[in-house]
Amino acid sequence: MPRSRRSKVVTLSQTEKKGHEGKAMLYGGIQESLDKFEYMWVFDVANMRNTYLKRVRDDWKDSRIYMGKTKVMGKALGYTAEEEHAENVSQLSKLLHGTVGLLFTNNKPEDVTGYFESFVQNDFARAGTVAPFTHVIPAGPVYSRGGQIPVEDDIPLAHTLEPQVRQMGMPTILKNGVVTLLADFTLCTEGQELDSRQTRLLKLFGITAAEFKVKLLGMYAKKNASVQVFENEQGSGNSKDMDMQ
Repeated sequence: MPRSRRSKVVTLSQTEKKGHEGKAMLYGGIQESLDKFEYMWVFDVANMRNTYLKRVRDDWKDSRIYMGKTKVMGKALGYTAEEEHAENVSQLSKLLHGTVGLLFTNNKPEDVTGYFESFVQNDFARAGTVAPFTHVIPAGPVYSRGGQIPVEDDIPLAHTLEPQVRQMGMPTILKNGVVTLLADFTLCTEGQELDSRQTRLLKLFGITAAEFKVKLLGMYAKKNASVQVFENEQGSGNSKDMDMQ
């Protein structure tokens, strides 16, 4: 007898239990790692990509990385001196909002900052990303890289793509079998959000407009219960020492 295609009923109690167990594992894992490792770092991820985050996890297999509900992570650290799991660590709870995570490690601080300063991956932008530059495709024959490289090093855009790029807003025609732009076309403008049409065109022309980068926000050192909140992008320059001892 063929299997029924009707929707199956799933009780909410089952999903709530799984969600509670996941939160409990995150909470307990963070507190266990606080006890085990010498340093805890709070980091923020720009332009999240699971592929690159997996690479970071692979590079730090001897450490522990947690990303999850920020309220649960904050509760695990503690929001006040009275409820904090380790002395002074509650001072970093205020950083837990947005796409943030925690790195627990025994590696020296200079090794951590050096790694994340160098780990930058360019990728294609998604809709809603703020354009980091302005790019204009010049009028005339359209090339496959959209004006990124000299025309003598490029190849003309395939004529079969002309209807597609015209549909996405480029004023093009086919002239003797060559995709031709009737006027300069501003593909993106620095500081403005990209829409889905622009991101599709950027990808078509092989233009990466997003940067996966991990920004270090703060560090906790268990040895002397010291806390640092970084004011620059990677924590290697100015910082506020918040050691309360």
